[in-house]
Amino acid sequence: MNTKERAIEEKICPLEFAVNAISGKWKIPIVWRINEGEKRPSEMLRGIVKVDRRVLNQQLNEMVSDGILTKQSFNVLPPRVEYSLTPLGEKLVDVLWKLNDWGKVLLEHSNEE
Repeated sequence: MNTKERAIEEKICPLEFAVNAISGKWKIPIVWRINEGEKRPSEMLRGIVKVDRRVLNQQLNEMVSDGILTKQSFNVLPPRVEYSLTPLGEKLVDVLWKLNDWGKVLLEHSNEE
């Protein structure tokens, strides 16, 4: 393999990296819920229809690993955990607002046809 081919294979696309970080059926609704003030998984289970607790926990943990959320555990009975947005997660919310605006334009466009 020549150097040019290797460089192309190893190139990291920022957009692809970003999309991979938020891919997952429930990640955007989770971020949105946390942004709206829901911090506990039990609140999210009530607010996000049809999400399974196991999948919710998996996606929360992935977003903690990616630096989008922080997790705070409280040493009480029953155990309590709360999630919050990191500064990186708050930047994601800004992007989601812009995507929401684009979605409105897209809806208007589809209604015109």
